[in-house]
Formats: sequence, structure tokens, C-alpha cells
Amino acid sequence: MRSGGNCEEEHHPPMALSRDSASRVDRICLAIRRAIIERALAPGDKLPEDALGERFGVSRTIARQALGQLAGEGLVDLRRNRIAVVATPTFEEARDTFDIRVELERLVVRHLAGALGPEQIAELNAHIAAQDKAAGGPEAASIRLATDFHVLLARMTGKPILIRYVSEVAYRSGLSLSAYGRPHSPECAVNEHRSLVEALAKGDRDAAMRLMAGHLEAVADRAFLPDADRGTRNLVDILAPYVED
Repeated sequence: MRSGGNCEEEHHPPMALSRDSASRVDRICLAIRRAIIERALAPGDKLPEDALGERFGVSRTIARQALGQLAGEGLVDLRRNRIAVVATPTFEEARDTFDIRVELERLVVRHLAGALGPEQIAELNAHIAAQDKAAGGPEAASIRLATDFHVLLARMTGKPILIRYVSEVAYRSGLSLSAYGRPHSPECAVNEHRSLVEALAKGDRDAAMRLMAGHLEAVADRAFLPDADRGTRNLVDILAPYVED
């Protein structure tokens, strides 16, 4: 039987990071989240510490910290021998993620209906205009803008816990869509977002909650079909566009 002292030795608390190190960790996390959302990284893709360190110009310790943070968000699986891979949710987990997301985002629009100022409405409409413009371009941009719209709504509540949970579940949804989704439908997303903002501007809480639930359920229904295998790809090349961003 192991003593309590040995247990304490095996489970060290995480080391506190300096401000500069924390900034580097955040930069890696942001890039990997975006690469997952845009489906540049797929479930099961390996994330070697040395390759991440090389790509972002950081130590393996910093890369390891970033992977640990992403694991806490459910986006990365940490395996034995310090091997990290993009998480692969089961189909049931993917559907559960959307069910939870529906309830969280209904709560978001319940708080926002009738409470948004002209500048916030203008910001949302500008975001939708950007989505509309991106609809004919690369799918990655449309997917990212569609996700960012929901995170923007959450931020407008000014509620830190709600912002955190909505952001995390939005990225997990993106991972689920990467695992099981069909091609993104930008036209549907733009039209549904526009109707939602109109209901928020009018202060119609019931309509906004109904539209949000219907929108997210439609996203899931449109998307969840098995995706094709994309073969082996190079992590350094995949993350190249995300380093400067």
C-alpha cells in the first residue's frame, strides 16, 4: 500500500506561469482551437510537443502546458508517453454536446432580448454581413465566423461563467462537426443568425429562444453524417497559417 507521501509526490500541482509564458500558452491554444473549428485539424490528429514547439518558437514545456489546457476543454486527449491527439468524441457525445449547447445559448438570448444597445445590434449585423461576404469563399472562414457569432453573443451578456461555458461548448461542437459533419451550409447560418438578431432587437424573448434552439438543432441535423478519411497530414504545415494569426 502506498503512503500518502508518495501520492503527493506523484501528483504535483501545475506550475505557475509567468505572464509571458501564459501569453505563449494562450497563443498556441487559440491557434489550435481555430484550426479545429476550421477543420484543418481533425479528430485523431497527433499533436507532438516538439512539433508545436518548433512551429510556435516555444519550449516543449510551454507546448505541454497548452496541450494540458486544451485537454481540460475536451479538445485534446493526452495519452501515455506524452502523446497528445485531437480528441475524437463519440457520436453520442457529439449529440449530447449540441443538446447542452442549445440550453446554454437559449439562456444567452434570454438575457440579451431587449437588452442590447444600438452599437451591439450594429456589431452583430456587421458580423452577419461578414458571414454573408464569406459565404462564397473558403469553407473554413464561414465555419469560423459562424462559431464566432455565438461566442460574440455570449460575450455581450457580460457574464463570465456563461461566456466560458458557451465558448467551450461551441469549440467542442466544432470538434464534433469535424468528426461527423457534412460540408457547412453558410447560407442557412446567415439567414438564421439574421432572424435571431431581429428578434433580439425587438425584445421578443420567446422568439429569440425558439429561434436559437431551432438554429442549433438544424445545424446538428444538417451536419451529422460520417466524414471521409483525410489521410496523414503534417502538423507543422497544418498550423502554418495559424501561427501569425
